[in-house]
Amino acid sequence: MTLTTSAPDPVGMLLSPEAVRVCCTELLSTGLNGNLPWFHVDLAKLPYAVSRVIAEIETNYPELNIPLHSRWRHFEIGGRNIWKDLSTEHGLSGNRLAAAAGDLAVISVLLDAGAGPDWVYADEPTGMRLGRSEGLALASLRLFESGMLSSQAGDPLRADAATLTTISAQMLADAFQVTDANPLVGLQQRAKLLQNLGHTIKKHLSLYARGDEVRPGNLIPALAARPKLEARDILVAVLESLTDIWPSSVKIGDQRLGDVGRHRALSRADATNGIVPFHKLSQWLSYSLVEPLQQMDVTVANLNELTGLAEYRNGGLFIDAGVLRLKNKSLLTLAHKPNTELIVEWRALTVALLDRLAEDIRTSLNRGADDLPLSCILQGGTWSAGRKIAAELRSDGGPPIRLDSDATVF
Repeated sequence: MTLTTSAPDPVGMLLSPEAVRVCCTELLSTGLNGNLPWFHVDLAKLPYAVSRVIAEIETNYPELNIPLHSRWRHFEIGGRNIWKDLSTEHGLSGNRLAAAAGDLAVISVLLDAGAGPDWVYADEPTGMRLGRSEGLALASLRLFESGMLSSQAGDPLRADAATLTTISAQMLADAFQVTDANPLVGLQQRAKLLQNLGHTIKKHLSLYARGDEVRPGNLIPALAARPKLEARDILVAVLESLTDIWPSSVKIGDQRLGDVGRHRALSRADATNGIVPFHKLSQWLSYSLVEPLQQMDVTVANLNELTGLAEYRNGGLFIDAGVLRLKNKSLLTLAHKPNTELIVEWRALTVALLDRLAEDIRTSLNRGADDLPLSCILQGGTWSAGRKIAAELRSDGGPPIRLDSDATVF
């Protein structure tokens, strides 16, 4: 797979899963030659990472009936499918169900960046107390259920553009039970993302408007109306319409690029020089939009076109398994911002290594890429293996590299 470096639209070139895979794979090749500034790469340790993931798959899905990796898995807790129960209770079906599911997926994914180690959500209906991604999922579902994001009385399960623009950090703090004793990382930034979402979808009415309703979930019926839909089409639609919501410091001209970073080892002869795309939350959202589309009897082709997710559980797996090793171990004592070159390098290597790991897992389990797509391997999975090995090695179960997160990337 190659990308031209003389594209007339360098921004568009970066807004694709192909760009993520090509750039990350190129940095892995540089690392295998020993020429990256921050990490050693030891593929001799990859079989151990593979064995840890296979152990998770065989424990969690012994019949290999692995669902797609998506936000919907976090609503399946305590033996219940909370979203299914809620949508059924409200009598949602057809396009109303699709739009509501799309609203929830977008909102919940945007609020999903790391919560920090000290925040916990106490859910009264279930009696559960959850932190991190599971807690954020449940809190976002309850926020959605409350009707706070709806502009229509009597129709709470919706998120309207006009209402999203009014969400404040205090409103979010109240909904997420944030106090001095229960701090949530990046509260202001999370509220700003929702505000930006409301403003941005008003600029892309062909995707987000149905009649006089402008809401993020209208992306589902808009995509469903296409004669043929591939997974990359979902991501490209998300990136082209929502890139402006991200507080990215990397731009080409006046155009924000979303979740990208800079690395000196990635050389290009145009404006994309040194820019490494990841689009982690956008790809997480794209994976999460597949099931609502499938529920509308839409076939989403070529799921493997999307990449692995450049986040700290997947990345932590490779460090904790010994596949990646910092050249300067003293850096483990510091907290690093997501835009530093060290973190950019770690994330790029993670994406590329996930492809290699997936190939080895399929070989071990005698499955093909269509039978066991990358999304199922993530679910089966790399994420839970990363969390488990982190808990074995560190008392707080945190990532091997400390992150100074702003709640818009990780």
